[in-house]
Amino acid sequence: MASLHAFANPARFLKLARPLTPFLFWGGLGLILLGTWAGLLVTPPDYLQGETVRILYIHVPSAWLGMAGWSGIAVSSIMFLVWRHPLAGVAARAIALPGAVFTALCLMTGSIWGRPTWGTWWQWDGRLTSMLLLFFVYLGYMALARADADRGGDGRIPAIYGVAGSVLLPIIRYSVVWWNTLHQGQSIGLTSSKIDGSILWPLPLMLLGFTLFFGAIVLMRMRTMLATAKAEARMRRMAS
Repeated sequence: MASLHAFANPARFLKLARPLTPFLFWGGLGLILLGTWAGLLVTPPDYLQGETVRILYIHVPSAWLGMAGWSGIAVSSIMFLVWRHPLAGVAARAIALPGAVFTALCLMTGSIWGRPTWGTWWQWDGRLTSMLLLFFVYLGYMALARADADRGGDGRIPAIYGVAGSVLLPIIRYSVVWWNTLHQGQSIGLTSSKIDGSILWPLPLMLLGFTLFFGAIVLMRMRTMLATAKAEARMRRMAS
């Protein structure tokens, strides 16, 4: 906890974030390229879905990061509300846009995958509908955070929204269990998988690669937000 409070200091955070950003960016990009090569050229087509199964390597990481992104917003919002660390609010706002992008990518790849599999681009399935709601929640958070900043708010309202929005996460997670809909159930567990190993093995590379890449984007956005806030404070001091 003491180290957590230490990195709430923007100077200490930036000292760590500057070297970490290129490491995450290039490491993530390298794993994504390796996973893409393996997923497109090395793994065999599925015996039922054929070549369309390769959408798996984009769809699953996108779904993971859409949910993980909002988890990050919720945790950052709790830290902001409890300990009043401004850097936690910055982190939540930095996560929102890439989280929304990956949620949209999940919906788009799922729609493309659903067309040959289900015979339709969209179905009001429990998993699809709850993921669409998460995308709208992301948009709502970004609009609320912008409005709060424009009116000079203290960030509490977006933080409360960030915590409240986390109620969607267990709904998304267990939607395939609670409702008997078109979306398949859980295919990958901690100890077993319903996906054949010859197809599955590039997926961890893509998951890790996209996660590192996501982390790099968040750090870039946080550094930009801190630099912008510092420049605005300097301009205000000069104007006064």
